[in-house]
Amino acid sequence: MDRLFANGTVNAAEVGEGPPLFLFHSLLSDRASFDAVVPSMSRSFRVIVPELPGFGRSRPVSGGLTEVADRMAEAVKDAAGGDEAVVLGNGYGGFVALQMAIRHPGIATKLILADCGAAFSEPGREAFRTMAAASREKGLAAITDVAMRRLFAPAFQADHPDLMADRRAAFLKTDPEVFRAACEALAGLDLRPELDKVKLPVLVLVGEHDEATPPPMSHELAAGLPQAHLEIIAGCAHVPQLQSPEIFLDAIGDFLPSPKLRAVAT
Repeated sequence: MDRLFANGTVNAAEVGEGPPLFLFHSLLSDRASFDAVVPSMSRSFRVIVPELPGFGRSRPVSGGLTEVADRMAEAVKDAAGGDEAVVLGNGYGGFVALQMAIRHPGIATKLILADCGAAFSEPGREAFRTMAAASREKGLAAITDVAMRRLFAPAFQADHPDLMADRRAAFLKTDPEVFRAACEALAGLDLRPELDKVKLPVLVLVGEHDEATPPPMSHELAAGLPQAHLEIIAGCAHVPQLQSPEIFLDAIGDFLPSPKLRAVAT
């Protein structure tokens, strides 16, 4: 069931009963990237999967990542209704969740940051600038192959043609202006000086073969957070919950203990 939060500005799917668990999607994907794990999660949690500002039916914001984080903080407070919340962010959604936790202490009781970091290397920053420029000059279709390589290893793409067709179609629905603004925000981002403000427990996850946000970024992120644990997800790239949902659920099982959560995804 879809609901609107934050004064009608954030659209989110909601399913299940229990403590609220928010799932923030990546830049190169959409909220459907969590479809394989939501059924298991919803047996123990009220799972809320928003479309980030500017995606789907959620209204864009006028500023950068801080404004996105503030909008999502409003949505989390609204949707949680005073209950203690857990926030899980993947990729861009992880950066949003981290910025939100820095700017809004107490917004969540636990944080799961999957395949993100606190800052990109210069080659990583340049990759975002290049994608933004290419999309402006030639459109999103011109960078779809690049986007898919950042999500999945070539061998995985070859073995899952139907999934890749679906992911390509989802990426092409992204608002080009929202995409470019996010690229520019990530290219200039450096949250390292503010990591000590995140006082809650954090689980940092990263796919072993992630090329978009390589494992060294997660190592640096975990080292800079006061209460963080790092786990490497073997055999996965940037969206482990989509590539290997059972392994992903197992990786967060000890952080969010629940026999139902450990069940195989459907």
